[in-house]
Amino acid sequence: MNRYWLKFLPAFIARKIEGRHNLQNIIGNTGWLFADKIVRMGVGLIVGVWVARYLGPVQFGIFNYAQAFVSLFAVFATLGLDGIVVRDIVRDPACREETLGSAFLLKLTGGFLTLLLTVGSIYLLRPGDSLTRLLVTVTAVGAIFQVFDVIDFWFQSQVLSKFTVIARNAAFLVVSLAKIVLILKQAPLVAFALAGLVEIVLGAAGLVVAYRVHGYRLKFWKGSVSRAKVLLMESWPLVLSGLAIMVYMKIDQVMLGEMVGDEAVGLYSAAIRVSEIWYFIPTAIVSSVFPAIVAAKSIDEKTYYDRLKKLFKLLVGIAYLISIPLSLLATHIISALYGKSYLAAGSILSIHIWASVFVFIGVGQGPWNITEGLIKLSLQRTLAGAIMNIALNVILIPRYGGIGAAIATVVSYATSAFFMNAFDKRTKKIYNIQMKALLFRGD
Repeated sequence: MNRYWLKFLPAFIARKIEGRHNLQNIIGNTGWLFADKIVRMGVGLIVGVWVARYLGPVQFGIFNYAQAFVSLFAVFATLGLDGIVVRDIVRDPACREETLGSAFLLKLTGGFLTLLLTVGSIYLLRPGDSLTRLLVTVTAVGAIFQVFDVIDFWFQSQVLSKFTVIARNAAFLVVSLAKIVLILKQAPLVAFALAGLVEIVLGAAGLVVAYRVHGYRLKFWKGSVSRAKVLLMESWPLVLSGLAIMVYMKIDQVMLGEMVGDEAVGLYSAAIRVSEIWYFIPTAIVSSVFPAIVAAKSIDEKTYYDRLKKLFKLLVGIAYLISIPLSLLATHIISALYGKSYLAAGSILSIHIWASVFVFIGVGQGPWNITEGLIKLSLQRTLAGAIMNIALNVILIPRYGGIGAAIATVVSYATSAFFMNAFDKRTKKIYNIQMKALLFRGD
């Protein structure tokens, strides 16, 4: 795979694009992002499994229900700004401080909005469930500190993600160790929610330090209302799209909790943690080549699409390498990781893992959507997937429980990331590229 990856990368920089966007930096940046996710995948899986075994399916279900509930509103904290801010910094470095400052103001406002909406909603939905309300509140506070993700946007634009990796991994490892201590001390459930909040706060502090080490200061940022409006006008379709994405990624856990019970959420959460842990791979690859894709678009249209084809083939190939063995060995994997109390999660994993194929090609299409100015169209496709997911959950969860939720997820992911592209002439070209990648067909 390394040889293929090296063949793929130079095409984005065949004609010397901007300073840092060269082969060495892209490979190095991708390596750091992979290292980050591999550490999180390894340590996170070990500690996460330990936490799941300690809490048991019911308490683990309550914990994951709270996280899923907050995720439904977290899009208001991110506001879909990441790709747009990175793109604007690459295109116009002179306006860096104004762009970053305006994004900071927007995300800060969005963080408080997320907190208010989440807490208000859970109090209305579960007025007598004090434990769930407390867990949701603690988790939602973290949305405010995600405002410092703006610093990461700058590092992404410079292809210097290693500093973000170092800052966030330091926080992650410290909190992972703390979770082990909590297990050994037989801490209550709320302590694990607090640990998650501490990780976000420490990660934010690390980003600030990394930014200062590079000689920059947040005080130089110049937030502008007019610039913020421009960013928001362009990002609002991504906000709605992100909301739709969170719906079909997290609504299954919320609906399971309401329609079946907390134990069902615990079993389902155990399965999808193994399934979704691989989603870092397309994100790491695409975030590293995204600045180069933006620049390549204006250089050579043919080369631009040739490299997109190679990108999709790479992503689909990796997705198959993950999905096939995990689907066949799902029950054994669940039993080995979580124990017999979670054995029913094996069937869920064997189905849910196939969603990764469509997640991979969906992430791969992201830069194309932004570069081609089809963000609103992306929103329509994502909304269709979210609506289908909710409808299928209503039909399948009462009858099949977590297995029904897994089926609904795979179908909705496929609809959003792939099938909807076939019904619009503007996306027909990318649909054909995706189809050839899925079938391993050449041009």
